[in-house]
This record gives sequence, C-alpha cells and structure tokens, in this order.
Amino acid sequence: MATIPQKTHRPDDMTLEVVDLIGSVVARYHQEYEEAAAEHALTGAQARLLSLLSMEPLPMRKLAQRLRCEPSNVTGIVDRLESRGLVERRPDPADRRVKLAAATDEGRQVARSLRDSLRFAREPLAGLSDQERLALRDLLRRMLDA
Repeated sequence: MATIPQKTHRPDDMTLEVVDLIGSVVARYHQEYEEAAAEHALTGAQARLLSLLSMEPLPMRKLAQRLRCEPSNVTGIVDRLESRGLVERRPDPADRRVKLAAATDEGRQVARSLRDSLRFAREPLAGLSDQERLALRDLLRRMLDA
C-alpha cells in the first residue's frame, strides 16, 4: 500500500524572515572569521581546527567529525599547523595506538587572539541586556536541540 505524502505547508512570512536573518548572521560571522584567520596567515579551516584544539586535545577522527570533513583533510590541516608550531601530535594516554592533536602554547594564544578579534560576535551582543542575551542563548539552544 502506497503512502500518501503529507502536504507541506509554506512557512509563514515571519518564519521566512527569521531564517533569512539567521542566514545573514551566519554569513557575516563566517566572513569575519575568515578575515581574522587571514590576519594570522591561517585558512578558515585551520583556524576552526585550532579553535577546537585550544579547548582539548582530540583524535584525528573526532576532529574530522566535528569539522564535517574527511580524516585525510584533517591530517593535512594538522600537518600545516604542526609545521608552524601551533599544533603537536601526541599519544593518547588511554590508547597509545591513537594519536591526539593538541594545540601548543603558541597555538592556544593564536586561538585566543582569533576569538578576541571577532568584533561581530562581541559588539552587537554587547548592545543587548543580560536578559536579552540570555533569552537569545536559550532560544538558539532550543532551535539546535529540536
């Protein structure tokens, strides 16, 4: 027995406007992130990987999952960051067969500088009250959990 596809409803104008605004925020964030990365002679992918590693060492496979790319691409990015002294490979204490990529002290400093240079993420949010930022955070979390 064939199933009848459910009728999809066109989103209302408010939903379409919110989606467009989210797209504009994402595009502006990526543009500024790429510019901040370039100031450190990094590509956007290198900067994102360095940012992840500044929080905790990660195995290559997990980095690939978080960056949504192939493990071979991550290997190349780590190689380039390692040659600049921003990242190092080390054995995983839990499983010495696994290699972890970890930010060096210099890599953590560069990652911090990248975060600090993102005016877009900082300036407009500073214009919101604590209550407005809290509401925005909670709404974004709800959207991501849906």
